[in-house]
Amino acid sequence: MFFKSYFDEQLAQMSYMIACQKTGEALVVDPARDLQPYYETVEKEGFHLSKAAETHIHADFLSGARELANEKEVTLYLSDEGNDDWKYQYLDEVNHELVKDGQHFYVGNIRIDVMHTPGHTPESLSFLVTDEGGGARVPMGILTGDFVFVGDVGRPDLLEKSAGEEGTANEGAEQMFQSLQRFKSLPEYVQVWPGHGAGSACGKSLGAVPSSTVGYEKENNWALQHNDQVKFTEDLLEGQPEPPKYFSMMKKLNKEGPSLEKERNIKKVSLDQVEHYLEDSFVILDVRSSEDFASGHLHGTINIPFNRSFANWAGWIVNYDQNIIVVAPEAKVNDVKRSLEAIGLDQLIGYIETADLEEANELETYPSITPEELNDKYKDHEDYVIIDVRNAGEWEQGHIEGAYHIMLGKLKESLDEIPAGRTPIVHCQSGMRSAIAASLLQAYGYKGVLNLQGGFSSWNEKFTSVQS
Repeated sequence: MFFKSYFDEQLAQMSYMIACQKTGEALVVDPARDLQPYYETVEKEGFHLSKAAETHIHADFLSGARELANEKEVTLYLSDEGNDDWKYQYLDEVNHELVKDGQHFYVGNIRIDVMHTPGHTPESLSFLVTDEGGGARVPMGILTGDFVFVGDVGRPDLLEKSAGEEGTANEGAEQMFQSLQRFKSLPEYVQVWPGHGAGSACGKSLGAVPSSTVGYEKENNWALQHNDQVKFTEDLLEGQPEPPKYFSMMKKLNKEGPSLEKERNIKKVSLDQVEHYLEDSFVILDVRSSEDFASGHLHGTINIPFNRSFANWAGWIVNYDQNIIVVAPEAKVNDVKRSLEAIGLDQLIGYIETADLEEANELETYPSITPEELNDKYKDHEDYVIIDVRNAGEWEQGHIEGAYHIMLGKLKESLDEIPAGRTPIVHCQSGMRSAIAASLLQAYGYKGVLNLQGGFSSWNEKFTSVQS
């Protein structure tokens, strides 16, 4: 048996290829939107990619399953569990088989057993893998999707928080408890191959190790220590992070089927054309570091540095009906394009070469201030207001007295909550998110915005004026 994992650092998303080396048949599980890595593997290994499977309808990334079926005519193995709200709607155009709990299918001589493991979502499946071609009579591993992670389990509250379906969080938590009892009954040597690693918003305490075993998780995963369903439900729902805004769109697109048409013509935009794109139907993203952006940038641009958090914050800030221009080196544009497309933001139409900024007549800047300057000069000044853009959990653990709390992902829609006539001083925990916030506020007219160096952590080290 051939086994390979693929990891998207920006979305902390795992996908897998399983192939039978005797027959050359290959399967991809939970394919990402960028299909090139899978194509490169099958070409290198001499496999025939004939099947793809999904553990559930994803909320955090745009699946490549539909495109894979369209390009390579693979057969999709998709869940037939859950009610009508959890059925794929693009199946008439692709080869597919709908599978339920207790069924199985083969990839060459490798047996894939289907387990219905609801909790994260009602239709969620896990796939138990047995290499019968190698003579095995027992399973080697289980592909758990967003069911069991290393050190955590999938969150059941996304429907309620992202789609407004009241009561589904508790129902999902109860289903998760029951699914975990079944997971515990698996042999302890079975390897666990999860759908996400540390950094994903699909859980609250995912481990950074990419795989585990059933036995290890039974000993170390907090969720598998519970024997009381009521207490488990309380603990599972408590402290879940704010789901990114784009999650609800991902559910919709993955259910209906992502577009097969991506923007191909990405044109270079000259500096004298920038004003044309400063309207609501466009957004200009500067993907340079926050330090470079702060020292000089084009009016009206929003800074989302191209790092591991890029796709997440783009999904929070960019509207799906907006065309996108990026400020980036030409050599990085295609990488940015792939990251945007991973969450369905397909409308990247142009780029501004960063080197061209040296020719700009006038660039905007924004200053940062130290915790000492905030305390001595600005904190109690009636012309300024402190805006804390951290998550709710961080705010509840402690915050600067007198600050306003507006989580970064909700800042664009919450500008009217900022007291009129006062200049914002923004901060997060360390300074990374507040740099994005400063750029967004400046783009929306707060030209005097200030950013707190080192964020709340730096402030808290030097002063004790915190309120819990």
